[in-house]
Parts: sequence; structure tokens; C-alpha cells
Amino acid sequence: MKRLCIIPCGAKKIWDVDPDIGPSAAKDVYLSPFHRACRAYAQTFFTDWVILSAKHGFLRPEDIVPENYDVTFGMRHPEIMPNDELKAQAEKKKLLAYDEIVMLGGKKYRPVLKSVFGDSRQITYPLAGYRGIGYMLQALKKAVDDGREIKAK
Repeated sequence: MKRLCIIPCGAKKIWDVDPDIGPSAAKDVYLSPFHRACRAYAQTFFTDWVILSAKHGFLRPEDIVPENYDVTFGMRHPEIMPNDELKAQAEKKKLLAYDEIVMLGGKKYRPVLKSVFGDSRQITYPLAGYRGIGYMLQALKKAVDDGREIKAK
């Protein structure tokens, strides 16, 4: 079974630390503790993973993010990538070839992923049972430390 892990981006970005760094690889851009914990989890348990950005869509680790931005799903913002463009991007990047999608993010991602992947794929949200980011961070760290994936509830 082909599995893909999708992790959320994050508000804190490399340009907040080094404003002059210029365009950077997605894997180096996002600096929040939650993003880093999600990335460590994805790298531990998955061969394939992408970052989901409201502005840039699905980013492979090596994809270049041109500059700083502050856009998240759930905002009413003109720079949020529309669902039809996300779906086209997912097709182009061959993300529809996966049997299972694992999303390490909250409820705001559900309608987005449903519109992109439809009902034909299993989409799981292992962090859905955790209330609060602190508990999610603990669960991600424990899973990586123990070498055991979080079971979706």
C-alpha cells in the first residue's frame, strides 16, 4: 500500500530569523516546534511526505518557497490556493497515486483534503483525538522516540 504523509506548514518561517536569506527549500522554511515535530514524524515513518501550505499548496521538501507569507486555511484571504488548483497540483505531483493519506493537522484540513482526494482514498488524522498542541507535540515526540506510529482514532 502506497502511503503519503501530509504535514502542516507553520507561521514561523526562516525569514523571521534571517530576513535576507531569499528563496529556500520547503524543508528549511518552516520553523515552528509543531511543524518540526510533524516533519520528524513524517521522516521517521514515511518514505513520501509533503507540506501543505494555504498559499503554495502541496510542497515537496525540495520545492522552493520564494518569500515570506502569512496565510492559513480558514482565513478569508485572496492568496489561499483554491481547492480546484490544489486538486490540479495534486494530480501534477502524482499525489493521487497514494492509497492512504495521513494528515498531521487539525480539523481545518478535512474539507480541503476531502475536496482534493475525494472518498476514493483512506485519509487518517492520527492527531484528531488530542486536545491542544502541547498534547500533539508530546504524542509526536513519543511516537518518534518509541518507533511506533500514532494510531488514528
